[in-house]
Amino acid sequence: MSRMTETAMTKPGAAAPAAKKSVAARRRSRGNALDSTLGRSALQILAVVGFFLLWEVAVDIGWANAFLVGQPSGILGVLVSSIADGSLFVDAGYTVFEALLGFAFGTVIGSLIGLSLWYSVFVARLTEPFIAAINSVPKIALAPIIILWFGTGLTSKVALAVSLTAIVALITAYQAAKDADKDLQALLFSMGADKHRIFKKVIVPSTLPAIIATFRINIGFALVGAVVGEFISSQHGLGHLIYTASSLYDLNSVWAGLFVLMLVGFVFYHLVELTERWLLPWKQEQHSTQINV
Repeated sequence: MSRMTETAMTKPGAAAPAAKKSVAARRRSRGNALDSTLGRSALQILAVVGFFLLWEVAVDIGWANAFLVGQPSGILGVLVSSIADGSLFVDAGYTVFEALLGFAFGTVIGSLIGLSLWYSVFVARLTEPFIAAINSVPKIALAPIIILWFGTGLTSKVALAVSLTAIVALITAYQAAKDADKDLQALLFSMGADKHRIFKKVIVPSTLPAIIATFRINIGFALVGAVVGEFISSQHGLGHLIYTASSLYDLNSVWAGLFVLMLVGFVFYHLVELTERWLLPWKQEQHSTQINV
């Protein structure tokens, strides 16, 4: 028998550190598995399924009133029937189209105005109080005026979405332009660069991450603008579906419309993420490096 075997037999506690290390390694492997994309997706799906099961059971045993809170089985029935007759696709298509137009126009217009304010400190300081005043007004309060100006068609819903998204994009772009690297601007200016070249080489690249980050916020605001416009006056759209169902106290249809809106927002959010990865690949590399560290 070797000396190593004798030592292990005479000292039972010598194997304890190795056992602890193996247990810690197994725990780390389980933690890494849960922290993976597949692990997180599985946990999220389990959470959603558990929530709906609990909701269904609570209604079935009388803990909750189906008339007041709806019921998952009833919501599923509404979704299946509206998919079968095609009405859900029509309503979702109207809302998505209105929100996309409002998002695109509002984000582009607001970003361009915010960036252009960098050119003149005088004009920027002159307009700052007006921007703050406009931002403080709840844009939903403008809905009756916008409907009155632009009618009850597509234009009014897009205009309402633009009113919500443009001011956010404007403030974000202007603040990002103000915070751009002053030393780099001074260096280029000392080398003979004019304002247009500094704007192109410094201001636009430095503000791009902030502008793209605004996309996530403006997607939600664009959907809000479209849905509120449909609440006030519309014959189609998810907002019209939700408003009509709520006036009839049909909670299952209301929840069905809300869940479809959540799904639309979820898809839009991930499209923004893909756009960010395409336009700013270096930002994803930085994020991965930070996680690995």
